[in-house]
Amino acid sequence: MPVPPLPTSTVLTTLALDGHSLTLDHVSSAATRPGPVVCALTDEARVRMAASVRVKNDLIASGAALYGVTTGFGDSSDRQISAAKAEALQRNLLRFLRAGVGSYAPDDVVRATLLIRANCAARGSSAIREEPVTLLLELLRADLLPLIPERGSVGASGDLAPLSYVAAVLTGEGNVRCQGRELPAAEALRARGLHPVHLRAKEGLALVNGTSFMTAYATLAHAEARELAWIAELCTAWATEVRRGPAEQFDAFPHTHKRHRGQAASAAHIHRLLTGSRLTAVPPSAETSETGYAELDRNIQDPYSLRCAPHVIGVLRDTLEWTGHWLTTEINSSNDNPLFDAATGRVHNSGNFYGGHVAQAAQALTSAAASVADLLDRQLQLLLDDSYSRGLPANLVAPVASAEAGVHHGFKGTQLTASALTAEALHLTMPVSSFSRSTESHNQDKVSMGTIAARHARTSIGLATEVAAITLLALAQAADLRGPHLLAPATRAAHTTMRQSIAFLDQDRPLDTDIHRATALIRTAAIRRLSDASEAAHSV
Repeated sequence: MPVPPLPTSTVLTTLALDGHSLTLDHVSSAATRPGPVVCALTDEARVRMAASVRVKNDLIASGAALYGVTTGFGDSSDRQISAAKAEALQRNLLRFLRAGVGSYAPDDVVRATLLIRANCAARGSSAIREEPVTLLLELLRADLLPLIPERGSVGASGDLAPLSYVAAVLTGEGNVRCQGRELPAAEALRARGLHPVHLRAKEGLALVNGTSFMTAYATLAHAEARELAWIAELCTAWATEVRRGPAEQFDAFPHTHKRHRGQAASAAHIHRLLTGSRLTAVPPSAETSETGYAELDRNIQDPYSLRCAPHVIGVLRDTLEWTGHWLTTEINSSNDNPLFDAATGRVHNSGNFYGGHVAQAAQALTSAAASVADLLDRQLQLLLDDSYSRGLPANLVAPVASAEAGVHHGFKGTQLTASALTAEALHLTMPVSSFSRSTESHNQDKVSMGTIAARHARTSIGLATEVAAITLLALAQAADLRGPHLLAPATRAAHTTMRQSIAFLDQDRPLDTDIHRATALIRTAAIRRLSDASEAAHSV
C-alpha cells in the first residue's frame, strides 16, 4: 500500500526546543493541529546533548559499570557486560519491552508524546545524540505516528512499554499510522526520505525511560478540561435564563468574600454571560395578607446546581491552575535514568522517571471534571422536570397538533444517557495511584500508575464534555420555547451556533447524531469563539 503524500502547507513558525520553555499550549496545538509548525532543537540543546554523550563515552571507556549501558536493566543491573555488547543491549531493550496491549493511542496523544520526549532529551543530561531526537521531530513533521498500545505501563520506570514502540520506529521496526493507514515503519520512513537510526549505548534507555506518554495524555486532558470549565459556565448562565432565575446570585460580593480565585472567576464569567438578558428574573415578591403570611411566586434561591455552580466549577478552575504548573514542569524535565553531568563528568542514578506528580495531577483533574459532569446532569434535570423548570413543558416537548398529543417524549432519553455518562465519570475518581503494584522482581516495588491515571483523566473529561453537550441541546430547545430573542447576546450567539447544525426538536427523533454534533462544537471551541466575540462586542 503506498504511503499517502505529505499534506501541503506553508510553514508559519518554528518551535525551538530547549528543554526548558515548552508550554502546555505548544503541546496541545502541535498535537491537535499538525501542520504549519516545524519543531527543532536549539543550538544550545545540541551542545548540551553532545556534552553528556562525551561523559557517557568516557565512562564506558574507563570500564565503569553504568546502569542500562554496560549492565542489565532493573533487577538485572548486577550483570555487567562489555562495551562491545552495549548497542545490542539497547536493541533488545526495545524488543522485550514491546508487550503492550489494548487499543492504539489516539493520534493527538502520539504527537504530544513525540514532542514531549524530544523536549526532555533537549535538556542534555540523557546522553543521547541529536540524530535520534531529530528523527523524532521528523516523524512529527511528517505525521508518521508510531502505533502505541495504550495499556502496559505502571508509570514508575516511566512509560517503558509505550515508549518502546516509539523508539522501535526510529530504528525501522514496528508500525506507524499515516493519515489513517497502518504501515510498516521501514516502508513509511523510506517513502518520506527518512532513514532509521542505529541506536548507540544508552540511547534506547534514554528514549523509553520517562513520563512522556502519560504526560501527553495529561496535557491534552488539561486542555480539554479548560474548555469544559468554560462550557459549564455557559450552561449555568443559559440555564439560569431559561428558568427565569436571578442573575444576582452571581454578583461579585459573596464570591469575593469566599476568596477562592477560581470561584470568583467563574461567578464573574457567568455574570458577564447574562449581561443583557431579558429572561433573568427580579427577586420574588408577594403581597402580605392580613394574617402576616404569604407565598412567594417562586423560591427566593435557585437549587445548588445553579446557585453553587461557581463553587463547583471554581474547583476545576483552581485545579487547572496548579496542575498546569506541575505538568509544565514535567514536560520540561529530565525524566530519565541514569543522568550524566557534563560539568563534573559524573553519572547519577536516580528515579526521575517516576510519574507521581502526573498521577496526582491527573487524578485531581478527573475528580474536578466528574464533579462538573454531576453538576450539569443536575442542571439538565431542572430543565426537563416540569416541577422545577418554571413553566417549560415536561422533557421540553414542543407543542404539537392535538392528534399527536401524548406520543412524543422530547429529551427524556437524553437524561438516561447523561446519567450513565456521569456515573461512569464519577466511577473513575477512585485514585489509581492507591493501587501501586510491586513489579519486575520487586525492583519496581513502588509504582505511580501515572499512565492509567492520565488515561482516566482524559476519559472522565470526555464523558463530562458529552454531558455538557446534552445539556446544551436541552438549553437550545428551552431557549426556542422561551424565545431566543430574549437571551443575552452571549447565550444567543451560542444558540445561533448550535442551530446552524442542529435543528429544533419539533417531534421525536434519534438524538445521538445531535449529541455528537454538539460535542464537536465544544471540542473545536466553535461555541466559545462566537460567544466570546459576542460578549466582547456588547461590552464595549
